[in-house]
Amino acid sequence: MKQVNEAVEAARALLRSALENGEKDGGLTKERYVRFLTMQYHLTKGVQRHFLFIAGHPATAKRRELRKWLINFAQEEEFHFEIAKTDLKELGTEPGPIPFDTKLWWLYFNDIIADRPFVRLGATCILENISDGSADVLDRMIQTSGFLTPKSLKFLTIHRHGPNLDHGDQVLHAIEGAKLNDEEMADILEGTRLATVFYMRFIGWILTGKEVR
Repeated sequence: MKQVNEAVEAARALLRSALENGEKDGGLTKERYVRFLTMQYHLTKGVQRHFLFIAGHPATAKRRELRKWLINFAQEEEFHFEIAKTDLKELGTEPGPIPFDTKLWWLYFNDIIADRPFVRLGATCILENISDGSADVLDRMIQTSGFLTPKSLKFLTIHRHGPNLDHGDQVLHAIEGAKLNDEEMADILEGTRLATVFYMRFIGWILTGKEVR
């Protein structure tokens, strides 16, 4: 797990640097926040299918605690896309078209999950932990935004993981407890690397509005 934890820390550092640059260059504008929620809407809509698929995969058949956690996690995440949509409605808008990199995320993981489910689980380590190193930067950006209210911050508030929904630690503990073999752990690690690349591309689009194709 040491390499996985190191990958998480590296991803956190990359995100923090990007957010600090964004803070200096205009801060959290309404346009950026709408792009963030649009990305999250499309990233989380249907996300339960991946975790239920992994739970039903032969690779988890004898890992009952991991399977149990995956099913519970899928149920907790299933309707989060609706929270993003509600936040957008509070801002007087609705989700835009699926961003290019979010589309690539789904295409890639839909293609690989049947043969290498632990790559997708490794990606979850990043998604559920990457923002934890940027709490102070996010707080400043929210406070100085000038347009955000608690009613339009529900998605972000939930995904900053309070003690009752600490998915970041949960996924790391679930993987550690599953006692994966070397090949499976290599897939977990590959997932962390891929998710870091994807997420930083997401952030690039959120901050600039420009897609890299």
